[in-house]
Amino acid sequence: MSIWESIVLGIIQGLTEFLPVSSSGHIELGKAIFGINEGEAGLLFTVTLHFATALSTIIVFRKDILELIKGIIQFKLNDETKFTAFIVLSMIPAVLVGLFFKEQIDGFFSSHILLVSMMLILTGILLFLSDKLSSKEGLMNFKNALLLGIVQAIAILPGISRSGSTIAVAVLLGINRERAARFSFLMVLPLIFGAMAKEIMDYSSLNASSSGSIFDLPVILGFVAALLSGIFACKWMISIVKKSKLVYFAVYCWIVGIVGLIYQFL
Repeated sequence: MSIWESIVLGIIQGLTEFLPVSSSGHIELGKAIFGINEGEAGLLFTVTLHFATALSTIIVFRKDILELIKGIIQFKLNDETKFTAFIVLSMIPAVLVGLFFKEQIDGFFSSHILLVSMMLILTGILLFLSDKLSSKEGLMNFKNALLLGIVQAIAILPGISRSGSTIAVAVLLGINRERAARFSFLMVLPLIFGAMAKEIMDYSSLNASSSGSIFDLPVILGFVAALLSGIFACKWMISIVKKSKLVYFAVYCWIVGIVGLIYQFL
């Protein structure tokens, strides 16, 4: 994988992690177009890019995260501890899927253009439906947190937008759009950091040279590109959700999905 290819993939990751168009799906499409195999850009590179966008989230939501920390250290039931409990609950489905279906998940990240294209079309349908609903003022609760956690686990499949699907389902559940976006971006942070730590440990213990190294220049530049583009996309996405403009991304997902299907069968 060349330096320019890693930068392009980093920008794609940064933009599509927050925009509801599936970062994993676009990364897999990008690999297929560049002719990059898993030996050149394995799961370690993918997780590194996700780690960069996690830092983007921390930068954008630093005040919210600080408030959560302040609330937690008070050691009493308050809005911050309840919100943190919702995040912990939402993590459980994805953690279980990651623990028991890791090999199957890894297999999906091997240029499965047909799967990616079909999941992009599904993402578009979810976005279209949620954008047609009027904004409600519903609050998060434990039931909704668990449901969103299940959606997040399903969104591990490349082609399903994690942010898009969780925000869309949250809106369909009657949760306020801004709260839905905030929860969607914050709920994934622990999972990304956990996955990053595990991947580094696996790489260190196995010394799997085929997975690449976090100190390779292409990986570093991809990380920087994802971080900067992620900050921009995160702020932009919050504005988009407030204005109920997700339908445009639904159309985009349909177009990319159809193009992917045509590319697969040509």
